[in-house]
Amino acid sequence: MTDVKIIETARLLLHPLSVDEGRRLVGGRPGVGDRWAEGYPTAGDVRGVGSFLEKVAERGDPGVFRPYEIRRLADGVAVGGIGFHGPPDADGVVTVGYGLVPGVRGRGYASEALRALIARAREAGATAVRGDADLDNVASHRVMEAAGMAYEGEDEVVRHYRLVLED
Repeated sequence: MTDVKIIETARLLLHPLSVDEGRRLVGGRPGVGDRWAEGYPTAGDVRGVGSFLEKVAERGDPGVFRPYEIRRLADGVAVGGIGFHGPPDADGVVTVGYGLVPGVRGRGYASEALRALIARAREAGATAVRGDADLDNVASHRVMEAAGMAYEGEDEVVRHYRLVLED
């Protein structure tokens, strides 16, 4: 793993996952010192990190454009995941995804983490951030809106959001 820094917010640490940590997460095996909340990792975390591991094997380390474990700053417990689906496309656009264990939802953690991840994308030179959520996932729509992302449209399955990053 390249030297990817932890992102700290007022209440959270976004810990960049290494390949070894990703393998443990996908296997459901916490490492020594790992503190996982009940329900972590979620099925979404396993899918996202599994995709990251496949892409690393194919293309190499993506630097900052990787998955991050969302940990509470107060106690270090992992309560979810957030990250990029990969490096920016040819136009500099990155796609993000996130999720929290049910026991911590509704506290603003996802919006706080997404704002921090968007800042990391901006610092790393991305031109825009996009995301989507199932049509009935109103909480996720609100997370993206709270982080400054604008509704772009929807299809029969998901609502699409985007934020253009300016220097």
